[in-house]
Amino acid sequence: MSRAKKETIEAKFEALDGIVEKLGDEELSLEDAFAAFEQGMKLVKECNESIDRVEKKVRVITGEGGTDEFQ
Repeated sequence: MSRAKKETIEAKFEALDGIVEKLGDEELSLEDAFAAFEQGMKLVKECNESIDRVEKKVRVITGEGGTDEFQ
């Protein structure tokens, strides 16, 4: 199923919160826990990629090409 509109990073973080809560359920089966973990790792990767893209744009806008951390 293709997404009509891109999911925001905030929505992805919210989904991650739900997954963390789900993983805390002691009655969750091992299979379901693994599926939730896998989904969470995919979301983490997507969030990291989004953050990296934004960071690169900020560096271009500010004219900073270095690797200094944001303050």
